[in-house]
Amino acid sequence: MEIKFVVVCHHSREPQARALAYQLGPDAHVMTDPENHGAAWNHRRALEWAARQQCRVVICEDDALPVARFIDLAGEWLNRFPDSLCSFYLGTGRPPQYQMQIAERLIIADKTRADYITLPRLIHGVCYSVPPQHIERVLTRWDSSKPADYAVGDAYGGDVIYPCWSLVDHADGETVERHPDAAPRTERRRAWRLYG
Repeated sequence: MEIKFVVVCHHSREPQARALAYQLGPDAHVMTDPENHGAAWNHRRALEWAARQQCRVVICEDDALPVARFIDLAGEWLNRFPDSLCSFYLGTGRPPQYQMQIAERLIIADKTRADYITLPRLIHGVCYSVPPQHIERVLTRWDSSKPADYAVGDAYGGDVIYPCWSLVDHADGETVERHPDAAPRTERRRAWRLYG
C-alpha cells in the first residue's frame, strides 16, 4: 500500500516539522500555518491536500514522535482497516473526560488479547489517517468551531481505531494553540503505551 505523509505545523515549529518530514521520507509534505490561523484550519488544509492524492495519507502534527519502523507499522494497520479512521496516538492527560474510558477499554483489550480499542470520536490530532473514500464527507461536514481532532472525527461520524500500543508519542512541549476555554494544558500528554 502506498502511503503519503503530511506534517501540519505552527510557523514557530517549522524546523522540527521539516525534521519530522525528513524522517517520514522524501515525499512527506509540510503544511505551515503562517499566521496563527489555528490547528483546525491547518488540519483542514491537510485533508484538502489528502483528497487530491491517489493513496492513503497519514497526517502528523509537528510534535509527533514516531517509533522505529513507524512507516511499515502504519502501513500494516491501514491495510488491516482500509475503511476506518485510524489514530496512531492514544494519549494520557488530554482530554481528561476520556481517560477513564480509555483505561477500561485497554483492560478489556488485554483480557481478550485484542491489539486495538475503538472510541466513538477522534480525541487527538497527533497522528491519524482518514480513509480516502471518506475525506470529501469529512470536509463537507466540517465544523470550524471545533478543535481539529473533534472537527475531523465528528465529521467522519464513526468509530475510530486506536492501536493499544501507539505508533507515535507526543513531545508534550508548550502548546502553541490558543484554546477557546483558555485553560492551561498542564496534564502529562504522552502515549498510554508505546510500541517497541
